Amino acid sequence: MKKITVLGSTGSIGTQTLEIVREQEDIKILALAAGRNIDLLEKQIREFRPELAAVWEEADAKTLRAKVKDLPVRVESGMDGLIDAAVMPECEIVVTAIVGMIGIRPTIAAIQAKKSIALANKETLVTAGHLIMPLAQQYGVPVLPVDSEHSAIFQALNGETGNKVHKILLTASGGPFRGRNWEQLREIRVEDALKHPNWNMGKKITIDSATMVNKGLEVMEAKWLFGTNLDQIQVVVQPQSVIHSMAEFEDGSIIAQLGTPDMRLPIQYALYYPKRRPLSGRRLDFFELGSITFEKPDMDTFEGLKLAYKAAEQGGNMPAVFNAANESAVAKFLKREISFLEITQIINECMLNCAYIKDPDLDEILDTEHAVREWIESRW
Repeated sequence: MKKITVLGSTGSIGTQTLEIVREQEDIKILALAAGRNIDLLEKQIREFRPELAAVWEEADAKTLRAKVKDLPVRVESGMDGLIDAAVMPECEIVVTAIVGMIGIRPTIAAIQAKKSIALANKETLVTAGHLIMPLAQQYGVPVLPVDSEHSAIFQALNGETGNKVHKILLTASGGPFRGRNWEQLREIRVEDALKHPNWNMGKKITIDSATMVNKGLEVMEAKWLFGTNLDQIQVVVQPQSVIHSMAEFEDGSIIAQLGTPDMRLPIQYALYYPKRRPLSGRRLDFFELGSITFEKPDMDTFEGLKLAYKAAEQGGNMPAVFNAANESAVAKFLKREISFLEITQIINECMLNCAYIKDPDLDEILDTEHAVREWIESRW
């Protein structure tokens, strides 16, 4: 039995990870961690019988303890609970699917405990890649990407050790508003932005896809995962979401990974790497598909991508500023406190006004997040 911990078990990636566990039947869940969805977490505990469950608020932990008092599960709360879940002695793989910078400390703890990391938390590498990747190398821990795009690149590079990568071609669907201009985006509602044409994802990442901020975060993540320069990462809009990403080598050869838009595929690949397993679901039918098309991203209309490249070029704590500003802005948009276009406006203003730190340590990264959130709350 493969033994794993799932951080963020009630979110989109977490629930799909548990679908794989349910289907494959040779994975044991040692720990589950979630946010505020106590009812779903209780159901997961009853089905998968983990030894440990963790939630953020102690009040929620108290409620959960009462709900599962008939089961032999330990319930913890806060950062200590997340870290305890990440470092359980028998655990082999930690799936980091928590949304936000809250995932950084548990990931570091898991690496130091020599757990393999199935990484679905973009913020970990976006804001602290300069700390995480050297640490993983120091402890000999694999960081296995769960994002479909990074998994595609990882698969394309498999077996190519020693061959020089010329360019990473990071594909994007373009989101629900591909082809629209600024004027057409002014009246976008929350309901509109949550209708992704291809992927079934959580609310935050779906909004990020609509602004193309998500692709910007993936650019920054790819830089650290694959050790490339920014000018080697090119975003290509591929509306059908069939080509999940590509690697171009110095001889001009391009290797692509294709498949249906199903997040279970990259999740399962990370859990069983280097082996592949049967997976239920629809298969890609090229005759039904007919054609695959490509477009250049519109970075003038979708400024989130342009700002991400700018933040990555500046480096230091600027990716943390970008990420924290986006998290706060998306939360405000989902609560209908700001408009769709104000998301990237807030990111831009934060990048212009927040103090720059050239080589931040972890505390400085987390302090940056706090400062950005305070700055936004004082002005928006």
